[in-house]
Amino acid sequence: MNMSILTLFPEVIESYINASIIKRAQESEIVKIDVINFRDFSSNKHHSVDDSPFGGGAGMVISPQPVADALKSIEGLNKKVIYLTPKGKLFNHFLAKELSNEEHIVLICGHYEGLDQRIIDEYVDEEISIGDYVLSGGEIGAMAILDAVTRLLPGALNDDSLEEESFTNYLLEYPHYTRPRVFEDVEIPEVLVSGHHKNIELYRKIESIRLTLKRRPDLIEEGIEKKRFSKEILKLIAQEKKNLY
Repeated sequence: MNMSILTLFPEVIESYINASIIKRAQESEIVKIDVINFRDFSSNKHHSVDDSPFGGGAGMVISPQPVADALKSIEGLNKKVIYLTPKGKLFNHFLAKELSNEEHIVLICGHYEGLDQRIIDEYVDEEISIGDYVLSGGEIGAMAILDAVTRLLPGALNDDSLEEESFTNYLLEYPHYTRPRVFEDVEIPEVLVSGHHKNIELYRKIESIRLTLKRRPDLIEEGIEKKRFSKEILKLIAQEKKNLY
């Protein structure tokens, strides 16, 4: 997969992509990431990229010319252009899975009052938000999408790890424990050291269901609606609902 990130602060993105899973994915040629400073495409002699809004109002708006020219510089036909904005579709695991099937993703990081609407209308395929809050720029959102999508690409992570992560099966992930067995007088659940793998698996399923019912019941309702649960899980959900309510 190719990813291109348009930003006014390339150093923020570059510091992130040169670490951990993202760095390894690039070294393994699983993903190729280009960071583009669209200020470099400004035709203004001062290299400014913003101007006051028509009609008045607070703040500044990113001018269309540098963004359009930066987008035109990106080679390839099969590009999905995404603009990070609080007005966009809410990003989640399932949207990350959809994006992981794309050939080339372009992420535009907005600033100030955002992009000139003509860029959005003519060049942007989808607007995405990472949450119901406002950030000073789109870089944090771009890094969130970059990370969530990259780890879903074949070879980036162990497939078994992906299957057990939160949201993968419309359930939050069960709690994890490691040594020491007793910490500050609190002992781990006995079943985890029983050596009985079926009981451990059942315990983890129940814990996932309990946690999801308490924190994200909407996920369970969506999973039921889309018929994503096995008969065993549906039975456990019904049982835990009775215990909870």
